Amino acid sequence: MQKNLILKSLFIIAVLLVFVYGIFGIPGSFSLDGLKQSLLKRISLGLDLKGGSHLILEVEVKEAVGAETDHAVELLKEQLQKNNVHFNDVSKPDPDNHPEQIVIKGISADASTQLRSIVTEQSALQSYDLAGGGDTYTLTMKPSAANDIKDRTVEQSIEAINLRVNTLGLSEPLVERHGLGDYQILVQLPGVDDITRVKDIIKSTGRLEIRQAFGSAQGFPSEDSIRQRYQGLPPNTVIMRGAPPNEGYFVVARIPVVGGTDVRHAEVGQDEYGQPTVNFTLTTAAGNKFAAFTGAHNEKTGDPNPFLAIVLDNKVQEAASIQEQIHENGRITHMPEQRAKDVALLLNSGALPASIKYIQESTVGPSLGNDSIRKGVHASVAGMLAVMIFMLIYYRGAGINADLALILNLVILLGFMGFSGATLTLPGIAGVILTVGMGVDSNVLIFERIREELRHGKAAAAAVDQGFARAWVTIIDTHVTTIVSAFILFIFGTGPVKGFAVTLTFGLMANLFTAVFVSRVIFDAILTRKQRGEALSI
Repeated sequence: MQKNLILKSLFIIAVLLVFVYGIFGIPGSFSLDGLKQSLLKRISLGLDLKGGSHLILEVEVKEAVGAETDHAVELLKEQLQKNNVHFNDVSKPDPDNHPEQIVIKGISADASTQLRSIVTEQSALQSYDLAGGGDTYTLTMKPSAANDIKDRTVEQSIEAINLRVNTLGLSEPLVERHGLGDYQILVQLPGVDDITRVKDIIKSTGRLEIRQAFGSAQGFPSEDSIRQRYQGLPPNTVIMRGAPPNEGYFVVARIPVVGGTDVRHAEVGQDEYGQPTVNFTLTTAAGNKFAAFTGAHNEKTGDPNPFLAIVLDNKVQEAASIQEQIHENGRITHMPEQRAKDVALLLNSGALPASIKYIQESTVGPSLGNDSIRKGVHASVAGMLAVMIFMLIYYRGAGINADLALILNLVILLGFMGFSGATLTLPGIAGVILTVGMGVDSNVLIFERIREELRHGKAAAAAVDQGFARAWVTIIDTHVTTIVSAFILFIFGTGPVKGFAVTLTFGLMANLFTAVFVSRVIFDAILTRKQRGEALSI
């Protein structure tokens, strides 16, 4: 008995030392400030404690569907021409509201079979339903395919935003899906100091595109001047504004030559005048495609529109004439140094598959966060002291047992958080306080059971043994049901709610160890020092 008690005591001391290390690690100094700094390094503070910004973004998933159908339009034209099928037009009648629809006009009755064969045989068109008759047919993307594109767009956006905020050096950022089926993203940025710049970087699609330009590399003074010159617009083109200092309007091809994920690497450099530039390199496949296009469309070939426009975030950064064939290297000029750095960061982090918009923003200042920490700590300390004093008064000597278990419970909980890298939030502090209450509840169940056995005339050792045995089932039941509830909160809750669920779960697991195992060892140690028949202070 004595040997087992020593081994159990050594085990408890070892657990205590391990979790104290989890809280502080190896402090630089053992002063109060040194321990505080070590604690903050091991346990990260959430947005509501550290200060920062809380953003909810909505992904414009229709753009991703529209980009997919744009490629389908080009593929369909190519296959119809390849099979010598005459058609008048292949286009999207309402690209803004119904980007999933494509209309084919001018198909003869004899060619309808060939059209159906093309749609059936091309893998990229098998996710569309073909309907219609006469000389007009409609190709509509299947709802399942459209939903897959939308979900994939949100996931890709989360990955790109995550990479961007991590590259900025922000501590413990949170980027995750928000809401159910709303295509929204939650972004929490603790400790951010320049939220305007960060928001611009997050929102920027970072989509570099190189498109053929028409009419002029200098652009046009207005949209009306473009429509007057072309009596409308050339087919398969759009009008885009230029980014400063290019304030004009440009006519560019609807489908880019290269773009999206075609950029392999980007870095900041300098041009021949010492001005900042962004030098980029395309992937091998994109470089070959770009070389083929520029080889066929340049001043030497006599092309009437030997112009290229570099487009970033749907604005023309610059346009120039194509002198000769260009391969995989290019550069963007005429931008401030900070903008050049941000553009290089965006290109390296990957393009967003669709643009996003901010639908909610809130900011917590560092002073408010510090006030929350101070009040939360005061509440925790006051609550724990009140509980400990109550246990000492009501349960006398056994109250010391409960208080020691509560202190060890708190050490294990904080050590868990230090080892796991969990983030402490204001609701997390509430979880810590609730854990203290659950710990007291377990002790009360055990102590009242022991008192009941003592009233029935049992000896102290037998009463302790029966008290723990009979309270065990109730303790397990209450803890398991609460942990299941916390698990559900963690799955479906947002950041602060998850923080509450994490601390509550860790605390309940620690409480099972302290209230049952540690308290029992302390009781056994007390009983070994008592004479037979001596009363137990409880």
